Amino acid sequence: MHGLIRAVRDAGCDDPFVTRLGSYIDLSPADLGSLRSLIECEQAVKKRRDLVVDGYEYCKLSFVKDGFAARYKVLRNGKRQIINVVLPGDVIGLPGSFFERASFSVIALTDMTLQVCALDDFIGLCYRRPKFGVALSWLAVQEATTCAEHVISIGRRTSIERLAHFLLEVHARLTMVGRAAASGFDLPFSQEVMSDALGLSVPHLNRMLAKLRTEGMIAINERHVTFLDIREMELLAHFQPLNLTRAPVPPQEMRAGYRG
Repeated sequence: MHGLIRAVRDAGCDDPFVTRLGSYIDLSPADLGSLRSLIECEQAVKKRRDLVVDGYEYCKLSFVKDGFAARYKVLRNGKRQIINVVLPGDVIGLPGSFFERASFSVIALTDMTLQVCALDDFIGLCYRRPKFGVALSWLAVQEATTCAEHVISIGRRTSIERLAHFLLEVHARLTMVGRAAASGFDLPFSQEVMSDALGLSVPHLNRMLAKLRTEGMIAINERHVTFLDIREMELLAHFQPLNLTRAPVPPQEMRAGYRG
């Protein structure tokens, strides 16, 4: 992590995806240069635009620099389930680009800025600099664990526990990439989005938000969430921060042929 921080500071870089990678692996200036060389364009995306469409090919990886999106599925009855919210530092195309056709859609919830590269180019980088392949595994583990927590929420947590866990999770993920304060964060999601993510009706979600406020756990002002008693929230939600171990340094005998 210290190697990444120094490299990012030296480069004058404020990149949430790079910051997230640095939680798992050390990145040298040469690594950062190789990663930046893959970027085809920096794309501005307007709110409500579909970035990935269920059933269609998507062969890019788009690193979220700014803005928020949602990965979702629409059922035959027209109901929508949001699988996960996409935050700065996340990757659009993980996992959709690894299938012949995407299994879920992704929609921009706010205006966004994306750094786009071809999947094949990123895989080529993984062959040249294996640490990026390792980092991709760590990203996939985090994604799988986050989705597992969502299954637990829908299946076993009560409505208020579900909401509390969601708020804590978003805060923790934003904190990892330097986009949240210790006491709170901006939550630019509509209540409809939150209800589709949590499997709750909008009126019931409203009641649960009011209950968290009444019980002195949170305050909400113009979509900024402030935690008034974050410890009590964690106990309520059965929340455990997702602290992945760092990727191990390659064994000594591999270092001579290991780039980066």
